[in-house]
Amino acid sequence: MKILALHADFIEFEAKKKAIKDAEEIPEKEGKVRVEECLVIFSAVEKRDEEDLKKVIDIYVKEIKDIATQVKAKNIVLYPYAHLSSSLAAPKIAEEALKEAEKIFSKEKEYHITRAPFGWYKSFNVACKGHPLSELSRSFSTHPEEEEVPAHGEAKVKAAKEEAIDPKKLLAQISRARLDTSKLKDNDHRILGQKLDLFSFHDVAPGMVFYHDKGLTIYNELVQFWREEHRKSGYQEISTPQILDKKLWLISGHWDKYKENIFLTEYERREFAVKPMNCPGGMMVYKSSPKTYRDLPLRAGELGIVHRQEMSGVLAGLFRVIKFTQDDAHIFCTEEQMELEIKNIIDLIELFFKKFKLEFDHVELSTRPEKRIGEDKVWDKAEKALEDVLKKNKMKYKVNAGDGAFYGPKIDFHVKDSLGRTWQCSTIQLDFAMPERFELEYVDKDGKMKRPVMLHRVIYGSLERFIGIMLEHTNGNLPLWISPLQVKVLTVTDRNTDFAQQILQKLHENGFRAELDDRTETIGKKVRDAQMEKANYILTIGDKEVEKKCLAVRTRGGDVKFDVKVESFIQELVEERDKRK
Repeated sequence: MKILALHADFIEFEAKKKAIKDAEEIPEKEGKVRVEECLVIFSAVEKRDEEDLKKVIDIYVKEIKDIATQVKAKNIVLYPYAHLSSSLAAPKIAEEALKEAEKIFSKEKEYHITRAPFGWYKSFNVACKGHPLSELSRSFSTHPEEEEVPAHGEAKVKAAKEEAIDPKKLLAQISRARLDTSKLKDNDHRILGQKLDLFSFHDVAPGMVFYHDKGLTIYNELVQFWREEHRKSGYQEISTPQILDKKLWLISGHWDKYKENIFLTEYERREFAVKPMNCPGGMMVYKSSPKTYRDLPLRAGELGIVHRQEMSGVLAGLFRVIKFTQDDAHIFCTEEQMELEIKNIIDLIELFFKKFKLEFDHVELSTRPEKRIGEDKVWDKAEKALEDVLKKNKMKYKVNAGDGAFYGPKIDFHVKDSLGRTWQCSTIQLDFAMPERFELEYVDKDGKMKRPVMLHRVIYGSLERFIGIMLEHTNGNLPLWISPLQVKVLTVTDRNTDFAQQILQKLHENGFRAELDDRTETIGKKVRDAQMEKANYILTIGDKEVEKKCLAVRTRGGDVKFDVKVESFIQELVEERDKRK
C-alpha cells in the first residue's frame, strides 16, 4: 500500500463523474465537501495487498495514527488516489480496505473521519501547511522484498539471466512515453519545455530532469547571475559531496526527521545517505580549520544538487521533482552580526525578484514546530530576533505558527506570478541548534571559545522549480539575457544566404545565441516558426538588406524596423543583454 499524507489547512473536493462502472453510490446533492484543519491521506491499495488485506489495513491505520499524533490532527480524510501506484488492487478490494479503515477509526471516536467516494473522478483543492512533517509518503506491505544475497551461486545465475535479456526489449521498456497534454494548459511549463526543446523526463530516472541544450542555457544563466551577485555580496562558493556517512545525518537530526525521504546506500559495510539537504556538508567545511572572530561573518554559498524520495504520483514536471539544485548559503556569524546579516539577505532577495519582475505577495514568520531540536529559551531568542528584523525593516508579515524548520524559525517569502498564483521561493532560517550539535566554535576578541550563530537561506529555492515558475510567468517569453534563442536570422531567398551568414557570424562573435533559417519556405512561415520558438529578435534578410548592408528587425512584441544598421543593432543588443534588462 502507498500513501501520501498532507497536513492541511483544508481540503475541498467534489465528485464529478464515475471513473469505474461499479463506483460506490453517493447522495445526488452532496456537492462540495470541505474539511478544515485536517490530515489528508491519499491512498492506493496495491495488488500485493490482496493476499493479507486485514494486516495491511492494520498497518495503514497504525501509520495514520502515528502521523496524526505527530502533527496533532484530529480530522482525517481518507482519499482514494490511484496515481500513487502502477500496480493497483481490484477496485472492490480497494474500496473494502478504505471502508474497513474508516470503521476502525469511527469505533475509537478519537478522530473525525471523512472518506472521499471511491471510483469517481473528483476535483479537489488542498492547502498544505508546508512545515517539515506536512508532506510524508509511506509504502508498506506484509511481503517486503527479499534482500539480495551476495552469494556466488545464485548471483551468477541471476547475472547470466540478466545478460541474456534482449537489448531491444530493454530499449522498448525505457523509451520515453509521450507527455499527455490533454489536461494541461497551453502555458504549462511541461508543454513549453517540450515545444521549445528545453528538457524532458524519462522513466529511467523518475522525477529527474534531462536538460537539453536550450534548457541548460536557462539554468546556466540563472547560475551565472547568482554567482555574480553573491561575489559582490561577500559570499564564498563551496561544493560538498552528494553522498555522506550516516553519522553526519544522525548528528544533524535529519536522520530522525527525514529518513523516509532519503536515498540510502552502502560502501564497505558503512551506511551512507544521498544528501537531501546541503547544510551538514557546510558544517564540515566550517570545521575544517580553526576560526576567530575576524573570520566572521563567513558566508558560504553552494549550488548543491540534492535528492529526496517522492511518490511517483505526486511528481509534477519541474514543480515537484526528486533531484534538484538548491541555491543554498550558510552564514556563520556572531549574535551581534546576526541582525545585519538577515537584513542583507532580505536586500539580496529583493534584488533578485525585482530583476525577474516578480512581486512579493506576502511574507511569513514561521515559528517552532512540535517536533524540534533545541531548548525553548533558544527558540524564544531566535523567534524574537527574526521578528525584530521584520519590524525594523517595516515589512508586513503573517505569523505561521508551528511551521518552522526543526532546528529553527524562519522567514518565508511568497511571490506572485502573472497568473495570480503564489509561490514560496526564498527563505531565511535562524539556527542556534546545529552549531551546538556540531560543536562549531570561534575564538572571540577576549580569547574565549564561543559558538557562532548559523543562518540557512535560499534565493531561488529550487532552480528547477524557479525555471518552471519563470516559464509559466512569462509564457516562455524570457528576457534576452536568459533566452536560449536570442536572435533568429531569416533569409528571403537563396541569394541572401551569404550576407545572412555574415550577420550570424557577427552575432556569435559578440556572444549571442543566434540561429539561421535559410530553408526554402515562405518568409511568412519562417517568421511564424521563429515566433513559436520565442526568439527575442527576428532579422529578415532580403535583397534590399543585402544591397544596403542593413537589417529588418522584428521584436518579439511585433514591432518592425527597417534599414537598421548592423553595428548599432548589435550595440543595443549588447547593452540589453549585459544590463540584464
